[in-house]
Amino acid sequence: MSISKKTHQLIRLQNILFTVLFICSLSLLAWLSTQYRTQFDWTANNRNSLSQPSILLLKKLKQPVEVYAYTSENELLRRQTSVLIDKYQHHKADISLSYINPDIRPDKAREEGITADGELVLYYNGQRESIKRLDEQSLTNALQRLTNSQQRWVVFLQGHGERDPNGKANFDYSIFQNELKNKGINSQTINLVNTPSIPHNTSLLVIADPKSAFLEGEIKLIKDYISSSRPILLLGEPRQNQHISTLSSLFGIRFLPGTVVDATTQMFAIEDPTFALVTQYPDHVSTRHLQTMSLFPGTAGLSINNNMDYTATAFLSTLERSWTETGNIEGQIQFDSDTDEQQGPITIGYALSRLTQDRQQRIAVIGDSDFLSNAFLGNGANLDLGLSLIRWLNHDDSLIDIPAKTAGDLQLNISQTWSIVFGLGFLIGLPILFIASGLIIWLKRKQS
Repeated sequence: MSISKKTHQLIRLQNILFTVLFICSLSLLAWLSTQYRTQFDWTANNRNSLSQPSILLLKKLKQPVEVYAYTSENELLRRQTSVLIDKYQHHKADISLSYINPDIRPDKAREEGITADGELVLYYNGQRESIKRLDEQSLTNALQRLTNSQQRWVVFLQGHGERDPNGKANFDYSIFQNELKNKGINSQTINLVNTPSIPHNTSLLVIADPKSAFLEGEIKLIKDYISSSRPILLLGEPRQNQHISTLSSLFGIRFLPGTVVDATTQMFAIEDPTFALVTQYPDHVSTRHLQTMSLFPGTAGLSINNNMDYTATAFLSTLERSWTETGNIEGQIQFDSDTDEQQGPITIGYALSRLTQDRQQRIAVIGDSDFLSNAFLGNGANLDLGLSLIRWLNHDDSLIDIPAKTAGDLQLNISQTWSIVFGLGFLIGLPILFIASGLIIWLKRKQS
């Protein structure tokens, strides 16, 4: 079949058009690949991508982040650094990474105080942080500390048997204090007898379960602190709240007699009825993001009088199956309507606020101080609740919905029984299985 000159020209034109369209398609795909990135992480605990708390934090960072890695010519260490930072750059493009060899620039390393190979130095909005561990939790905590452009000093009152933020006992707060430090919130203690004034840089005063009465001079200092529209956190305990009540009464809050008991805890194999659960939270800034229950081991109920100065929100309440038990908690106990006992739900935490000329004053009163202790901080949402409450009182509202834990648990805990099962399985079970399979195949081939 002969092809005319006109047909030949049309074929050439089609080939040229196809080539042009093919090149344009490739160019468009290349451009799209640089503008849009899609990735999927199917690994356990999403270990190759960032956790949701880290992503939430990156969305709140409005300024660029500069990261300087002081790393020697160690390709493995530099690759680990690059992989970690790339996870963050995927969600925030203006994070820059620069490598500085401390062997070549010892002057720069000394200036930055570098003490370990692979140490990272971060700059954000004029603030500086450094980390030595190359993991998500360390890096995200450093970024969170950088967001606190102002120094936050949480001051714990001491001298009356209060919970000690430096103490290692089960009832103390050293673990919680360390979590505050990781988030860029400094803390210190103060004894008003030794230091008869509350420092001006105090962003929050915490009074946790005092066991003895305040002196008149101390009460005056605390009242002056409150009158200056500064925040305060009051934590009490059931049946021993007479000293904290001196302060809570200033806000119209009264501690109910007795201890809150909760029959619902039996569903969670908790034998102590004085452990109260909070499973639902109101639409309050400090709690609206919480999704898991919080546990309060021995709490007092609270009531409030009409107080025109403050707007009060009951942000912690127990379940309906709870009540305030005024008798001895032993044997069979039940609600007695003929006494001062009150049927649940019981309010165990109030958040108060009022507008002043300068700013909004925020106050929180809770009928339990054990939920932040070393022994119970890791239960449920206790840690998240504590950090959120501190942030709300400190007016750090933009960081409230960022959970405490920023990295998944990569540890595999195996009991001794399962360790023996796995060991025998690999040492004895699998060899027997392979030998049996080989014999069966050999016998079948021999019969055929």
